Amino acid sequence: MKIAIIGGGYVGLVSGACFAEFGVAVAVVEADEAKRRVLLEGRIPIYEPGLDRLVAENMAAGRLTFPATLSEGIADAEAVFIAVGTPARRGDGHADLTYVFAAVEQVVKTLDHPAVIVTKSTVPVGTGRKIAALARQLRPDLGIEVAANPEFLREGSAITDFMRPDRVVVGTDSDRAREVLRKLYRPLYLIEAPIVFTGLETAELIKYAANGFLAMKITFINEMADLCEKVGADVHDVARGIGLDGRIGRKFLHPGPGFGGSCFPKDTLALMRIAEEAGAPSRLIQSVVSVNDNRKGGMAARVVKACDGDVKNKNITVLGLAFKPETDDMREAPSLPLIEGLVSRGAKVTAFDPAAMGGAKPMLPAGVTFAKDATEAVSGADALVLITEWNEFRAFSPVRLKQLMRGDVIVDLRNVFDPKAMRAAGFAYQGIGRANENHHDSETESAQET
Repeated sequence: MKIAIIGGGYVGLVSGACFAEFGVAVAVVEADEAKRRVLLEGRIPIYEPGLDRLVAENMAAGRLTFPATLSEGIADAEAVFIAVGTPARRGDGHADLTYVFAAVEQVVKTLDHPAVIVTKSTVPVGTGRKIAALARQLRPDLGIEVAANPEFLREGSAITDFMRPDRVVVGTDSDRAREVLRKLYRPLYLIEAPIVFTGLETAELIKYAANGFLAMKITFINEMADLCEKVGADVHDVARGIGLDGRIGRKFLHPGPGFGGSCFPKDTLALMRIAEEAGAPSRLIQSVVSVNDNRKGGMAARVVKACDGDVKNKNITVLGLAFKPETDDMREAPSLPLIEGLVSRGAKVTAFDPAAMGGAKPMLPAGVTFAKDATEAVSGADALVLITEWNEFRAFSPVRLKQLMRGDVIVDLRNVFDPKAMRAAGFAYQGIGRANENHHDSETESAQET
């Protein structure tokens, strides 16, 4: 079986490598010639653990190719996946489908045999119908079917998410498209992964609804963290107490500086617009977008307050720049407004991230210093702000930080460090939702759960 994937970005490259691992012949068509050459040389233009090995092995086996032309890529392909970007449209938050329809038009005009066009990109409800209408208009002579197959890949664990998914969603009204995708995903039947077949509109909405709900969980626990700080409770105990309820679940109940990345910010905005246009506005999603924006914008003020109301000419170290660990993605990262806010108040900011430094530099204000490693970043700091929970940052002991830092302020926006140990070492430690200095970690009491 052969398939083609249009777009060699994050979704297209991960999906292509994983499908090739299934034993499928995969042609990833990348329009950017410079990026295509990088891939042909065996270099990966994105940071995703394990992807370099997977791409190299399947290229060597001949299952994964990066053809020079679209016609070569889609030749004999039973399915053509559209995996191009759908960024938020400037001004109104709608998903910009310019790249999607341009790709579909090129594919349809080039095809010389019946095939299934599958949207892997996150697209608004109704897009599949428009693609089907465009295909009929441009090539009424070909039997082109359309399906929606949204991705649910988490950056940093995308390969595992693809190979061992919670579910695979396929939306189509075509029996032929259903059979092609069932055959493509057959290896997952061996591990009994649920394959959910729905209509086009349902599959498109499932993606937005899933991301909207997860973003809402993050926003909820962040608001509970703020409440905990006011009433003297501990947000981690609250999260554990509610997360053990099977109806709620533990995941995405981790307080922090607000969500960022390539999906949640743009997808919540798009879902908000989709709901408004359909005449069924989602006030919950509207609130999620508003609360999250305000939270990210308020993190700098939190740091200033921890520094006794003034950061001018103070050396502030920021550990972590990417929106989450195990990725170099800087899109909508909470570090951006935080650092901008500190610099605008006169702080001297030194930053370090194990993977995102290159992408972060052009996005941050002039004057930010970039350290070669975490130790250099921390040395001489008046205050330390931890904003991305990379494992290597967890290795800092209070004693080591005390040796390296000049000041004693630590603002831990991911609750990585032990508050009691930090305060015992003489630090003015502040976490998120941890107002009680005598925090008692209930995670050590799993044997006493009822």
